[in-house]
Amino acid sequence: MQQSRKRTSVVPGILIGLVALLLGGAAQAAPGEAARREIAGLIGALDGSSCRFQRNGSWHDAAEARAHLQRKYDYLLRKDKVDTAEQFIERAASQSSMSGKPYRIACPGQPEQTAAVWFTARLAALRQRTP
Repeated sequence: MQQSRKRTSVVPGILIGLVALLLGGAAQAAPGEAARREIAGLIGALDGSSCRFQRNGSWHDAAEARAHLQRKYDYLLRKDKVDTAEQFIERAASQSSMSGKPYRIACPGQPEQTAAVWFTARLAALRQRTP
């Protein structure tokens, strides 16, 4: 009789733990509307430019770069690993997930720079324009 009481007292504890785990996972923040707009603006800024994008030693045009970054962003969204434009820059737009090599951007009439610097400047410009 005493063992059945132990078992029934353990089950509610396990259930409470599972519910907390599930709710904790569901409570993770996703990008808000402002962050989604900023990230879309960053991807669009590259796509709408005549800049080239280097990843893992190969240069790509803006459309190819946009498609690549969109795939990385979509992956991060599915994994709940991006809440802000800064996280998008850090986790998707700065370096290769496979090799760890930094991405680079070359735009006509401007010095080549890391993608992290380029996207951070674009984000600052987007925020200045948004009231």
